[in-house]
Amino acid sequence: MKLREMMPELTGATEWLNKEVTREQLIGEMPTFIHYWSVSCHLCKKAMPQVNQIRDTYKDQLNTVAVHMPRTEEDSILDNIRKVALEHNIVQPIFVDGKSQLSNAFENKYVPAYYVFDKEGKLRHFQAGGSNLRMIEKRIIRVLAESERS
Repeated sequence: MKLREMMPELTGATEWLNKEVTREQLIGEMPTFIHYWSVSCHLCKKAMPQVNQIRDTYKDQLNTVAVHMPRTEEDSILDNIRKVALEHNIVQPIFVDGKSQLSNAFENKYVPAYYVFDKEGKLRHFQAGGSNLRMIEKRIIRVLAESERS
């Protein structure tokens, strides 16, 4: 995805965990933070406390959605996804992308990967890799400030 492109439709999930959401529910009220992760991704698990801190700190101002992108056969087993989600306190909606439909729509090939959309649904920041979540939080703060002004 390129900056300022619209958030793709959240369709094609093989399963939703915690709660199902639509693009229409995410656009209009608040900016949205979408993070990609996988059961077999060590960097994803290492970064999850920071992801959860961002989710919890801005819970009244920011939508947070997790996308599980399997990288191995074992990653596709729903019980494994549920277990790791529970272990790492992933309580936000989880889009299980077992057929890579959302990953293809996002043109995403990485875990972890992070997307910040403004409240109109336009992509404002993309970042891949497990480090420097401070940069993501700075982008979120900037997008939140802009949404308060508009």
